[in-house]
Amino acid sequence: MTTTFPAWVVRKDDGANTAALEQLDTSTLDDLDTTVRVRYSSINYKDALALHGRPGVVRCTPLIAGIDLTGEVIESRHPRWNTGDVVTLDGAGLGEELHGGLAGIARVNGDDLVTVPAAFTPVQAAAIGTAGFTAALALLALERHGLTPGAGPVLVTGAGGGSGSIAVALLHHSGYEVTATTGRPDRLRARLTALGATEVIDRAELESQTRPLGQQRWAGVIDSAGGSVLAGALAALRHGAPAAAFGLAGGTQLPTTVLPFILRGVALLGIDSVRTAPTLRQQAWDRLARDLDPAHLDGLTRVVPLDQAQTAAAALLEGQGTGRTVIDVTQEGRTP
Repeated sequence: MTTTFPAWVVRKDDGANTAALEQLDTSTLDDLDTTVRVRYSSINYKDALALHGRPGVVRCTPLIAGIDLTGEVIESRHPRWNTGDVVTLDGAGLGEELHGGLAGIARVNGDDLVTVPAAFTPVQAAAIGTAGFTAALALLALERHGLTPGAGPVLVTGAGGGSGSIAVALLHHSGYEVTATTGRPDRLRARLTALGATEVIDRAELESQTRPLGQQRWAGVIDSAGGSVLAGALAALRHGAPAAAFGLAGGTQLPTTVLPFILRGVALLGIDSVRTAPTLRQQAWDRLARDLDPAHLDGLTRVVPLDQAQTAAAALLEGQGTGRTVIDVTQEGRTP
């Protein structure tokens, strides 16, 4: 039996991608082992690109957009899952090469699903999404490299965005001293301080650091910006310190030299939230459940209906997005 549902679909039109809210049926979905009734999704930078036809995300068309989903299992052939289980999924090819979560129903690989921790409501789990999941992966990577609370200040770049905001809160509750950097320090200082940042600095301070080595300041870095911001952060890392990088909003080029790596022994750790092993997925969500205050999530989150996803994505592309935007898939707003 087929069931119809609303979904944001990316199609190719005259060589360019376009996205529209459509009604589909379950015969459209991928042949995977677990079917989920999606309650919430979210808007990440990749989603914003896909919903506005930008290249680099969607690898085949037509494709349902959305790299996150949270909802209940409808049916599953996977041994771990039963009807009614409340689950969440980030990345794993959703919205890139597999049909994604900006839809009423999704069919996914049960290996990649995680039970929504008891510490969070489904809305809060959706607010965490890929943004918070990636922040947790970055912190775990820094700690595997040897970072510990008390080592010194940890810098978070792009702290006004979803990943950066959650990284600030997660680091603070894990016992770290946090410095946040943003292009809007005056506007966001109070919010970032409330999340746990002890210092908020202007992004321009890092961008103006054109020499490959500067004063040693940071015991670690979580970078969601890339480009000249990451280069400036690397120049100010302490000897042997790590930086975990996953952002490119500031550019894909890295204008630095080998000097920070061979003269200070710093480490640049790449974070891939898409092809994450199930065990590491669970570790990241366990860490979020332990050290992320749900109340902080509520202060970062706004919820909009499904039909407003494209509008919310536009704000993110224009650099006006802050915190996290959750999409309530059960509220269509209008009939497509």
